[in-house]
Amino acid sequence: MTADVLCLREGAWGRIRLDRPKALHALTEAMCRGMTEALVAWRTDPTVAGVLIDHAEGRGFCAGGDVRAAAGSGQADGVAARAFFHAEYQLNHLLFVYPKPVVAVMDGVVMGGGVGIALPARYRIATERTLFAMPEATIGLFPDVGGGWYLSRLPGRIGQYLALTAARLNGADCLSIGLATHYATSEKMDGLKQRLLERPASEIEAVLEGHADLPEEATLPEYRELIDRLFAADELEAILTALEGHDGAWAQETHAALRAKSPQACKVALRLLAQGASHTDFADEIRVEYRVAARVCQRHDFVEGVRALLVDKDNAPHWDPVTPEGVTDHMLDTIFAPLAPDMPEWEPIRL
Repeated sequence: MTADVLCLREGAWGRIRLDRPKALHALTEAMCRGMTEALVAWRTDPTVAGVLIDHAEGRGFCAGGDVRAAAGSGQADGVAARAFFHAEYQLNHLLFVYPKPVVAVMDGVVMGGGVGIALPARYRIATERTLFAMPEATIGLFPDVGGGWYLSRLPGRIGQYLALTAARLNGADCLSIGLATHYATSEKMDGLKQRLLERPASEIEAVLEGHADLPEEATLPEYRELIDRLFAADELEAILTALEGHDGAWAQETHAALRAKSPQACKVALRLLAQGASHTDFADEIRVEYRVAARVCQRHDFVEGVRALLVDKDNAPHWDPVTPEGVTDHMLDTIFAPLAPDMPEWEPIRL
């Protein structure tokens, strides 16, 4: 257990409570290792029937990973950044294959690293405070933590839209496209969690259904047709052309937002989703993402994006290459290639 995450036993449940409120519970390597250690111990403990993941103090759920630390490492030798991604991705994979039911309470911000610990859960509860996004292209990264798997399996071209634009979804949107399995208002959350902890894991669905509410209005349906049509291509240039050629306000605003993202990050995201759709083993997805992360963390756009958005906060990143055309297939091939012998590949925890 670390000071920033509480791993507790409550009755027949293991409970993981993110507790880093000043950073909106953003994950550190120590937090990832602490959660992994608890999950490994509970996995074979016959007295643990299920796992509940939520946040403790302050607003929740989890705003991502500690990218400022990763970018600082990327400016040097990248060793600490790779160690963070390796530990985080092992946690993501462990949750994905976990043999006991996991319930994630997505009450609040669910971004980046928060997506990686919420979406593997069998039960995912959204509320009216849920704010879901994969904003990595904004800081020159890419939608990792299994993003190539999850986003490529969303209806139509919603995954590509989310990966490129960093668009934010509310709880109703998450429920409507399967990112969440259940919906309840935040005022019911304390009672719902207490009821879960009091009941056996076999009654999870009954408890969730007993506390379910009708969600607020979803925002996605209004734009679904446009998203599927204008984001139909797997080439960034074609998507930008399609958006530019549509005279509607939404298309023009989306075009302007996409032009502000890192061209490298956007092209990496599109290739990742195209490959991820064909993976049949989540470990294969994570192995590819680790290769990409190990290289991208030391490339210009990630370091520059973190500087512009999170450190200096001038919101004026200078991308390199500056245009989509400058991001060549050879560059992408290099980013996605297997790692050299002196840089070990990612492997899941051997249980």
